Amino acid sequence: MRRYSWFNATALTLGFAFLYLPMIILVIYSFNESRLVTVWAGFSTKWYGELLQNDAFLDAAWVTIKVAVISSTIATVLGTMAAYTLVRMGRFPGRTLFSGMIYAPLVMPEVITGLSLLLLFIGIGLDRGVITIVLAHTTFAMCYVSVVVSSRLTSFDQSLEEAALDLGATPFQTFRLVTLPIIAPAVISGWLLAFTLSLDDLVIASFTTGPSATTLPIKIFSAVRLGVSPEINALSTLMIAIVTLGVISASLISKRAAVKQQQEEQAAVRS
Repeated sequence: MRRYSWFNATALTLGFAFLYLPMIILVIYSFNESRLVTVWAGFSTKWYGELLQNDAFLDAAWVTIKVAVISSTIATVLGTMAAYTLVRMGRFPGRTLFSGMIYAPLVMPEVITGLSLLLLFIGIGLDRGVITIVLAHTTFAMCYVSVVVSSRLTSFDQSLEEAALDLGATPFQTFRLVTLPIIAPAVISGWLLAFTLSLDDLVIASFTTGPSATTLPIKIFSAVRLGVSPEINALSTLMIAIVTLGVISASLISKRAAVKQQQEEQAAVRS
């Protein structure tokens, strides 16, 4: 049976073209000399220079990065704790409800999540701004971190923890010195995933933001409604570059960790 054929190659090519060709066109036209985004008038980087002088976009970018860093860090801590509880605590009262609450944002529409959080913030009298966006992004990002870390903890060799406990280490020392270094690639990958999700979010942020805090996706969406400008193409290109670097970094970290673990296992077998 042939694994590859012209049909498979054509379908794969069309699929990748459908996904990435619009991004490639956007990147190319971000270096367009003309203000008209559909007319090529020569190569130029002037729109990147004008973008760096646009205070509205710069302020929105600063808010977005600040929210992404804070929310992804909190989500990583909470998601790791939730994953450790689900994998290591076994069956405990309320486990089904707890796991359902952790994984609910994965399948729940973003409109429902944003609206429910908006009603919550209004009910407790919390003014919408950076804090509410951070709380909202932490809420839906921690479940992704929990899934990533849980998959690593499931395949974790618990005999290493048992050996550390037998040698006199406390449970906290065992987690800090044995468990955490081994699952660190998964934790870092979860942080990068949460950072990317926060950086890209529009729907939930539009419900939980206020006049004092406007994220970059909301600013871009508002500007596009008046027409696409070359500055937006340049800004989108920079966002694509940041996300691409994050994905490549996560892949390299995971690959390096897998190679290191394989080398350690081979060294243990030889000894």
